[in-house]
Amino acid sequence: MKQTENNLVMGRRNALKMLGLSSAAMLAGGFRDISAMEPKDMKPKPKPVISDSRSTISFAAGTDRKEMLFEVLQPFEKQIRAGLKGKQLILKPNMVSTNVTLCATHVDALRAMLEFVKPFYKKQVIIAEASANPNSEEGFKNYGYLDLQKEFDVKFVNLNLTNGSPLYVLDRDLHLEKIEISDMFVNPDNYFISVSRLKTHDLVIMTAGIKNIVLGAPLNKPSVEGTKPVRYKSRVHGGGPRWLHYNMYLMAQHVRPDFTVIDGFETMEGSGPSRGTPVDHRIALAGEDVVAIDSMCARLMGLPLENVGYVGYCAAGGLGNIDRDKIDIIGGKNPDQYVIPYKLSANAIRQLEWKDPLNLPDPMKK
Repeated sequence: MKQTENNLVMGRRNALKMLGLSSAAMLAGGFRDISAMEPKDMKPKPKPVISDSRSTISFAAGTDRKEMLFEVLQPFEKQIRAGLKGKQLILKPNMVSTNVTLCATHVDALRAMLEFVKPFYKKQVIIAEASANPNSEEGFKNYGYLDLQKEFDVKFVNLNLTNGSPLYVLDRDLHLEKIEISDMFVNPDNYFISVSRLKTHDLVIMTAGIKNIVLGAPLNKPSVEGTKPVRYKSRVHGGGPRWLHYNMYLMAQHVRPDFTVIDGFETMEGSGPSRGTPVDHRIALAGEDVVAIDSMCARLMGLPLENVGYVGYCAAGGLGNIDRDKIDIIGGKNPDQYVIPYKLSANAIRQLEWKDPLNLPDPMKK
C-alpha cells in the first residue's frame, strides 16, 4: 500500500510549531542554546547563512540524463565560475553502499558535471566520498567512476582516509558527542558540488542534497594495525530519527554544499536509501540554496514538507529557504506537473515519532 500525502500528513498537531516553520519561534527558543555550549576547540567555523531573500532553482524534465543536467547547470555558470575562482573543485557523489547501483550517483551525472566545467576549470577535479563501507574505493570501481580518468583530469579521494576535524552532535541521552569530520569539508579553499539521486530514507523520510553532504562528512575510519574501526557516522545516527534530524541541522551550520545538483532521472522509493526500487521520474534540479532544493524535492515526491524535520530545522535556523512563494524556478517546465507520490519505507510511521512530545517528567512537580 502506498503511503502518500493523505495518510502521512500530520497525525500530530504540534509538528509545524516544533519544526519552526515560523522561524522566529524556534530561534527565540532553546535551539541556539546547544550550539552556544559547543566546546571552544571546535575547528569548523559556521558557514554564512542564507539571507531572507528569494532563492532560485533550475528545474528540467526530459528523457536524457546528461542533457537535463546541462540544462539545469547552464543558468548558474556565472555563479559557479565565480565560486571556483582560486578554489579546488570537489564533486561529492552519494554511495551509501559500494555495491548497489541504484543507491549511488550515476556515473553519467558525474560525467555531465565534468563536461560542464571543463571549458572554464583547468585544474584537476577531485571526486570524493566517504561511504558507509570505509573502503570507498570499491564503490569508485563498481560504479564505473574510475573510467572517468580516461576522459578527464580527475582524482579520487576516499574521505574516510583523510584527516579529521572535531564536531559535536547529540547522543541518545542529549549529551554532546564528539565526532570527526573530514578536513576537506571545512577547508575554505575547497568548492563542493553535491551530486546525488533523489531517494526515500529509512530514518528521515527522504534524502537529497543536505544529507549527501552532512552525512558524507563524518569519518568511518578503517582499522589500522590491529586497532578497531571507528564509525562516526553511526554516532550521528545513534539517537534514532528524533535526534538525527537535529544532528543534521547542527552539522549543516558548518557543512553545506556550495552548489547542489539533483539527478532525478531514475530515483529510489521504498526501502531507501540503499534497498529500494526504481522510480522513472526523469527530472533534474540545481541551485545554490540546498535547503530550497531539498524542499522542492520533498514536494516532487509528494511528501508533506513538515515530515522532513531536518529541512525545516535548517530553514528555521536561517540556512536556506523553504517558502515556495520565495523560490523562483528557472526552466520551461512547471515542477507541479511532475509530482510523483513515492512509496515510503515500511517504517515511515515510526519515523514520524520525532514529532511527538518526549513526555518527560516536570522537574517543577514534586
